[in-house]
This record gives sequence, C-alpha cells and structure tokens, in this order.
Amino acid sequence: MELSRFFHDNPNCAIAFSGGVDSAYLLYAAVRWGKKIRAYYVCSAFQPRFEQEDARRMAEKLGADLVFLQADILGCDAVAANTVQRCYECKKVLFSMIAQRAAADGFSLLLDGTNASDDASDRPGMRALRELGVRSPLRECGLVKSEIRRLSKEAGLFTWDKPAYACLATRIPTDTLITPENLSRTERAEEFLFSLGFSDFRVRLLGDAARIQVAASQLPLLMEKRALILETLKKEYSAVLLDLEIRHG
Repeated sequence: MELSRFFHDNPNCAIAFSGGVDSAYLLYAAVRWGKKIRAYYVCSAFQPRFEQEDARRMAEKLGADLVFLQADILGCDAVAANTVQRCYECKKVLFSMIAQRAAADGFSLLLDGTNASDDASDRPGMRALRELGVRSPLRECGLVKSEIRRLSKEAGLFTWDKPAYACLATRIPTDTLITPENLSRTERAEEFLFSLGFSDFRVRLLGDAARIQVAASQLPLLMEKRALILETLKKEYSAVLLDLEIRHG
C-alpha cells in the first residue's frame, strides 16, 4: 500500500508525535494527504527538552495542529521499577493517555511512527501498541528507515538526518530504579556533550559512573575534549568510562 492511499482511506487521524525522523515524516504525509489531523506530544521526565522543541518546530513548519500532554511517568510503579518490560508499561501509559485525549477530541484512529525496519520481537513497546489498536502506516506500507530519511530529505524536513535518540530511561540499567535525579543528570551530561559537537552517542549509568558510548568517527573529538569532559562529568559521577561498543536505544 502507498502512504497516500492509507490517508485517502483514513483521512481523519490522531498521531503520537515524538519529533523524531519517523513520526515527523508520518505527520508530513498525514498533513499532505489526510484531511483532519492532530498530533499529540507527551511531555515526561523521559524526554529531553530539545525533543519537545523539535516537535514544536516541525509542527509549525508543517502547519500541523499539535497538542502537548503532561505525564507523570514515574508515578507508574511498573515503569519506575525499570524491568525488562519497562518499555511495554511505559508505552501502555503514554498511548492510553493519547488515545483517551484523541477520542475526546473526536479521533477514533491513533497512529504512530513505527517503521518496517523495527523488529517487533525486540520491542516490548510494540505489544502495547497492538493491544491498544494503534496503527503504524510506515510499517504497513513497508517503509524502512533509510527510505524514510531519503523521503524526508526530498520533502525538506530538517529531521532527515537527525540521529536516533531513544528516551532517557534507556540510559539506566534494567532493574535499577529510575529516579528523577538520574534522569536529570543524564540529560545534563548529554546536553553538555551535544554542546561540544557530539551527535551520535549515549551517556549511560553504570553504578554511579558515567559510561560514554560514541561513534568511532567521534573518538578523536572525545580525546581532544577529554580533560574538559572529565572535569565536567565528575562533578556528578564517581567516574567517567569509555565504552567502545555503541548501540542505539
């Protein structure tokens, strides 16, 4: 199925919008081919401030209607406990909130930006989407990440080359209680590295130490800024470690 056909058949939709590559292209397509479209962004302790700003900027560029919702995600014990099912529990809370608000606004169909590259067997959160009846047009239409980036570039979307950025909770080891303090210092640490020019990296918590993962291409920058990074991060972490393996999420 072509994406244009999906929106011809489903012209009135609510979209769970993150401001990332996939949901940005989905919103672009919905505005282009749909009729009545509204995007919903959930603000929580798991989303850094720049993601909210990117979402706002993209919605303005597309002329899309965007609603911000507030979620006390750590108020859900099943999420804060950070088990292997955290993503499932989190998605269930957030998408239930969006679905409830969207229904009150007159939308019976809720969409998300899952694409055809995403492995359902490795993403517990996708189970929550299925249970809630959320549809994923990019996945249904067979669009993979590389194609979405290409199409986004052709459409003039500033997100076309945006690095993958999973929520801040992914920086906390499984079965370690997620606290506002650990999320805040993670956000501060990553904002600092962004300010130094890093673009594809993670600052993960290991005990009370910061475990930095960067792309191989950015190792020279890491060595150049080593002293400054150590000085800054050791104000909030007991040690600063380099992990030579990098994985998204």
